[in-house]
Amino acid sequence: MGLKVYIDGKLYEKEDAKISVFDHGLLYGDGVFEGIRVYNGKVFRLREHLDRLFDSARYIMLSIPLNHEELEAAVHQTIQANGLRDAYIRLVITRGVGTLGLDPNKCSRPSVIIITDSITLYPEELYRNGLDVVTVVTMRSHPSVLNPRVKSLNYLNNILAKIDAQNAGVMEAIMLNPNGFVAECTGDNIFIVGRDTLLTPPLNAGILEGVTRGVVIELAREMHIPFSEADLTQYDLYIADECFLTGTAAEIIPVVKIDGRPIGTGKPGDITHALLSRFRELTRGQS
Repeated sequence: MGLKVYIDGKLYEKEDAKISVFDHGLLYGDGVFEGIRVYNGKVFRLREHLDRLFDSARYIMLSIPLNHEELEAAVHQTIQANGLRDAYIRLVITRGVGTLGLDPNKCSRPSVIIITDSITLYPEELYRNGLDVVTVVTMRSHPSVLNPRVKSLNYLNNILAKIDAQNAGVMEAIMLNPNGFVAECTGDNIFIVGRDTLLTPPLNAGILEGVTRGVVIELAREMHIPFSEADLTQYDLYIADECFLTGTAAEIIPVVKIDGRPIGTGKPGDITHALLSRFRELTRGQS
């Protein structure tokens, strides 16, 4: 049985799931999205993801044609139609079909698209051995231009940074904000451990308010790990004892080298291991 995709209230076979070339999501990146995980048949933190989706839509004055409960039901309908127990959900709201030209008022009705599939962002060996990353010249977009807390369909800023990373021979990149402080990576939030304290950039550093980021903060408090939000510089990263990234697709992945410099011992640290183990217990019921 092939994968089915939800588009505006109907389920289509993957090869028949199509949108108009006049959809402003395609033409102008005008829309918002969420990436969500399903573990053991249960959608993880769906309410938090939907809250962020509606916040993003409200910010760009995009009216989602379903309410929270209807959208939640559509997500579950799509998962059940595909018979998936462990999956990644891409929930997309576009401005809808319109005319050539930027005017959003020329779009008749927003479209709701729900895709479910499997995803493996990094091989399992990197969760054991850690990731190499680099700081790139592509800066995080200024929050006054488009606030990074809006998860919009225009990811060109992140894509350019990803290209920088690939050109440097690594899989992920650290992006600085216009003030020179650490913001986030191309698709993940970043944490470090220094002097037994867990640190991560604050929201006003110009970052996405990651759902997995929030889960890690909850787990740190539950596990009595000292935690603080702080403006971080490259110096702070280089002298850190541990570093890891968080994201819906990536989950929690250790970083062992930044810009060619080993972090701590050059191996994933104890706090990173403890948080990853607790996260997997929470989501999968495994250590």
